[in-house]
Amino acid sequence: MKINRIHHIAIICTDYERSKDFYVNKLGFTILNETFRVDRDSYKLDLAVGDTYQIELFSFPDSSKRLSYPEAAGLRHLAFEVDDIEEAVKELTAKKIIVEDLRIDEVTGKKFTFFRDPDDLPLELYER
Repeated sequence: MKINRIHHIAIICTDYERSKDFYVNKLGFTILNETFRVDRDSYKLDLAVGDTYQIELFSFPDSSKRLSYPEAAGLRHLAFEVDDIEEAVKELTAKKIIVEDLRIDEVTGKKFTFFRDPDDLPLELYER
């Protein structure tokens, strides 16, 4: 088997409009397609992340909350690369998004930080 790349990342949200606003208006991702699936009472929003990746944002009635923190088994967090982390942090805080203090990756020497989406999903900014 030859895997070429990651095609998309799927996120289930509890409040579709709030999460759509967060990912589109606050993080600046571009809407590729928005579909309401009547049979599932569910939205599916396809978002472009740069030129390579996509996020699929789903809403389902009565979705359960994330039960674990990043150190639990499973997906730890979703990281986004930025050119200037200080500028990115300023943009997020101007939009009233709480961002943790900057850290330095002890292996690469690169700066990074964490923030959370409306459903408390841990998101990371990692400087190029």
